[in-house]
Amino acid sequence: MAMPATTASASRCIPSVAERSRRDVSVPVTRTADNSADQRLSHVDADGRPRMVDVGAKPVTRRSATAQAAVRFPPEVFAELAAGQFRSSRKGAVIDTAIIAGTMAVKRTHELIPFCHPLPVDAIAIRIDPDAAANRLQISCEVAVSARTGVEMEALTGASVAALTVYDMCKALSHDIVIEAVQLVSKRGGKSDIGAADAAMGDGDGR
Repeated sequence: MAMPATTASASRCIPSVAERSRRDVSVPVTRTADNSADQRLSHVDADGRPRMVDVGAKPVTRRSATAQAAVRFPPEVFAELAAGQFRSSRKGAVIDTAIIAGTMAVKRTHELIPFCHPLPVDAIAIRIDPDAAANRLQISCEVAVSARTGVEMEALTGASVAALTVYDMCKALSHDIVIEAVQLVSKRGGKSDIGAADAAMGDGDGR
């Protein structure tokens, strides 16, 4: 049975995977007025479709990233938690539980963020420190890996989930708790380095 004309025409308009790959590779990198590279979004191909980046040709190198987040409390709630060293919320040890949750999240980032590659993470260091002057907990998540792609998203995911866990542990005391300042602080390896070097990686602490 002959294919209807409309279907045949449509099939000719849809490029194959190989054609899209060739077209994607051929897209030039333009330069801005200050001669900096104007890169495309890496997870969008030349046809505007979402894709996972092919990192197979990249060398395996040591890479690391640090992200942070903060959880700000009403003053009276922070004072109550600080009096018990953040171990007396109605659900138990706040900081210890958040560190565990953040660590688990780092290892499962690829299941949460669609185009993140599964990575054999070498080290995770999550630190949570009270900041009494600002009535908040300051969260830092450092991740290291030997791989073909970086761990920025893993660090950001770890810091974010640790902050969400703090909120969950403490929301019985107040719903005015605020998660803020989630951001990448530094990265090492790959095409560029950003921010200060990660200090805690390799100290054997694991936290």
